[in-house]
Amino acid sequence: MRRTLILATLCTATSLAAQPAPDARIRAVMERPEFRHASWGMEFFDLDARKVVASVNGERLFVPGSTTKLLTMGTAFETLGADHRFRTRMYRTGPIRAGIVQGDLVLVASGDPNLSGRRRDDGTYAFIDRDHSYGGPPLATDPLSTLRDIARQVAAKGITGVTGQVIVDASLFEEGDRELGTRVVMSPMVVNDNVIDIVVTPGARAGDAATVEVSPTTGYLTVQAMITTVDSGPSASVRSNEDSSNADHRVLLLNGRVPRGTVLNVRWSVASPSRFGEITLSEALATAGVHAMPRLGQRSVDWGALGKSYADSLLVAEHVSLPLGAEAAVLLKTSQNLHASNFPLLLGALPAARDAGRNGFDLARDWLQREGLDLDGAVQGDGAGGNAFFSPRFMTRYLAVVDSKPYAAAFRAALPVLGRDGTLATIQVDAAGAGKVFAKTGTYSIYDPLNRRNLVTGKGLAGYFTSRSGKRIAFAIYVNNLSVKEGDPAIVAGQALGEIASLAWEFIR
Repeated sequence: MRRTLILATLCTATSLAAQPAPDARIRAVMERPEFRHASWGMEFFDLDARKVVASVNGERLFVPGSTTKLLTMGTAFETLGADHRFRTRMYRTGPIRAGIVQGDLVLVASGDPNLSGRRRDDGTYAFIDRDHSYGGPPLATDPLSTLRDIARQVAAKGITGVTGQVIVDASLFEEGDRELGTRVVMSPMVVNDNVIDIVVTPGARAGDAATVEVSPTTGYLTVQAMITTVDSGPSASVRSNEDSSNADHRVLLLNGRVPRGTVLNVRWSVASPSRFGEITLSEALATAGVHAMPRLGQRSVDWGALGKSYADSLLVAEHVSLPLGAEAAVLLKTSQNLHASNFPLLLGALPAARDAGRNGFDLARDWLQREGLDLDGAVQGDGAGGNAFFSPRFMTRYLAVVDSKPYAAAFRAALPVLGRDGTLATIQVDAAGAGKVFAKTGTYSIYDPLNRRNLVTGKGLAGYFTSRSGKRIAFAIYVNNLSVKEGDPAIVAGQALGEIASLAWEFIR
């Protein structure tokens, strides 16, 4: 094939074949002064005609941010199936005599990311556009509702006490690393997304003490706060100091100021999710009338030996999750970092993968290669997007593969909608394409001490739309290395990407 040098606006890359340039209105957005030091890449791919509609630097690698989660969620769908349900079981290790278990109660963590208060009666998981892991408000539900249901099941078995302890078996995969975005601890045990919400509400007048609400309330964490309400001029400033000398009872000291009218969630990342589970589950059991203490801190457990006692005859409770499609909406709509970071670990813990010595990224590579995708356009080192690079061309071809799958509708329905919900709720709300573009956002930024401002190293938007003219399009848009003298570069970039997507929806023919 003859190589052709593309000499288009903002595009100097050498490609195997010349690609059509974007509409002039899209190029005008890219040429704005604030983007003069930034790098652009994008591609729009017609899913039915199987051809590129427009492309800029389509083969170059870009920092994609959380558009990486598209790959993570698709791999989970492909490996587990859209109807997959997590089953979290609790076993007793001994007989029941006069209501007392002669042994332990063991909850086996399944990797279910939604042991929380997200579940709704309509068969979906609730979410808030700005997730509480990013400082958004917590759901107005009991974050321990799933554990309380498990505790009620135990009590319904006639169990009133335990001679042993409450144990959480989190051996499915290793616990302890923090994911690269929100720094929440990864674990197969996930209660309330492994955070404790600490909501600070200012008083009515300057000088009033702010109120602090902690959810869930548990003996695992005590919060002491001295936070003052100030007039609306100064920005919020809340400092924390943690006393971790007691691993089972953390103390968090908060002090600072919060302006009138500003509500903050200074959520605290749980240090040990399995220990958090043991303590909160023991508390839930006590509320249900079952007297049991959490595992003694100095007690070590042989997980392999303990696992041999997990028999159906010893099952005392089970929580079954909603189908995986419901979880996809939480992960993609809110860009839930912990959920996404856990999935490669979870897939690598599947028996077939573990026995073959393969991890979650091996499974993803096997699948993508079977689909004929060019992996030279993809680099992925985590599930959430803290360590990844993708070319727009790889991403659009990947989205085309997903579009052909049985789970395509569930995948698409889980994406944020431009100007309507999730991480796109505030992007281009009045644009022509608002409500028509279904896409995952992505942001990665660093602080620039030299200029005392943030640099967005990666901002992305990738997904689908059916254009005004009726063409079904998969697209990926990236802008890297943007800083601005005033304002937030992430907002500037996000609005620009949303504007380009809306223009493409409006004018692609």
